[in-house]
Amino acid sequence: MLGKKISRRDMLLTTGSAFLGSAFAEWTSCIPGKKNSMNASSDKRPFRVSLNVSTISGYKLSVQQQIALCAEAGFEGIELWTRDVQAFVDQGGSYEELSKQLKESGLLLENMIGFAAWFADDPLKREEGLKQMRHDMEMTSRLGGKFIAAPVQGITHFDRSQLFEYAERYKAILKLGNAIGVTPILELWGAGVLNQLSDTIAIAIATGHPQASVLLDFYHLYRGGNSFDSLHLVNGKALPVLHINDYPDLPPREKLKDSDRVFPGDGICPFKKIIPLLYDSGFQGALSVELFNKGYWESMDVKEVLKMSYEKTIGVINDSLV
Repeated sequence: MLGKKISRRDMLLTTGSAFLGSAFAEWTSCIPGKKNSMNASSDKRPFRVSLNVSTISGYKLSVQQQIALCAEAGFEGIELWTRDVQAFVDQGGSYEELSKQLKESGLLLENMIGFAAWFADDPLKREEGLKQMRHDMEMTSRLGGKFIAAPVQGITHFDRSQLFEYAERYKAILKLGNAIGVTPILELWGAGVLNQLSDTIAIAIATGHPQASVLLDFYHLYRGGNSFDSLHLVNGKALPVLHINDYPDLPPREKLKDSDRVFPGDGICPFKKIIPLLYDSGFQGALSVELFNKGYWESMDVKEVLKMSYEKTIGVINDSLV
């Protein structure tokens, strides 16, 4: 069994499962100093190791500082927040400056994080949300990005009888993204209304759209009460990025907050089970560290948090694929 896992990792074989198609397998990007394939990472790891800047948001850094420090720490990609980019532009900066910095830093813009209310039940709020999503997608495109997170905003209750209506809402932003060149990724939140993997996948499938995809997070899957065993049903080739983190055994699952997330390997997340499942499903995208740990911000320098985030993520990947 040990030899089999080493062979899988070193040869980078994939065995995609049946969900969402395989269109994402051919994405490419030319980033100076990095491999040209969106599905490529280091010579040993099948996944890129990237950073969601939420992890260092407590330090109140400018977006330019975020990019510089992320690259310095060794990450291969980055997830920026739309609000940070907008603040930079509002203060006289330009998208072109940030795009150039990303390229010169060798960082792939994995995904943008925004919170447009595109899913709202109220038609007027949904229309405003679609306008905001268009703006955020155009921002993403101008920075050289191809993906944006699409969390469910604007509803307080998930009604399964409305699944096809929900799928139409997601399909609307997928079509919007087609015109701009940016794909919105439907995001599951463990404490949100869309907290079940089954519901998230069902909405994506029901769109009938070839670019439909889902954004998963180890903490959010656990917080929502999902079974990691279900990941074998997901076609990993259709997932450009996943959020990696860990969580403690206490507080109880139902009481966990975003700020309870810890460095990968410092909690109880069963990485040795999950990461091989993802690998065997065909996933070769980015594992992007997403934390909101105030304790880290108060007790550590930003460079230490970045160093720990990077090294501990490398550690759990290597330990899980030996």
